[in-house]
Amino acid sequence: MNPSHIEHIGIAVSNLETAISFYENVLGLKCYNIELVAEQKVRTAFLMVGKTKIELLESTNPEGPIGKFIEKKGEGIHHIAFAVENIEEQLVRAEKMGVKLIDSAPRKGAEGLDIAFLHPKSTSGVLIELCEKKVR
Repeated sequence: MNPSHIEHIGIAVSNLETAISFYENVLGLKCYNIELVAEQKVRTAFLMVGKTKIELLESTNPEGPIGKFIEKKGEGIHHIAFAVENIEEQLVRAEKMGVKLIDSAPRKGAEGLDIAFLHPKSTSGVLIELCEKKVR
């Protein structure tokens, strides 16, 4: 796949405002974007650390993926996202290599990215997100 960089680290939180306050007031980071991703039943906030983003994820529905994650595992690191080119090709390649996919085709994510997830059963227990910024 040859990712160019870590696009972001996703962290599941129960309360977005409380989490933002911690990252801004304790760590000195600055939230630069809050976005609702209705299709994924999540509200996100983004902060920069150098060239890497932290994505805070608050569920808008307990039946959504973040709501279920927090119910099962509690707050914490949810996924690591890698920036790739040709995301469709990368998914085909990964599947041919025996990687279990959550998404067989990219979908729209926050900040206009095309995203797709690889199943943690194939990635040593880590939920991996592939991201591609498409020029539209």
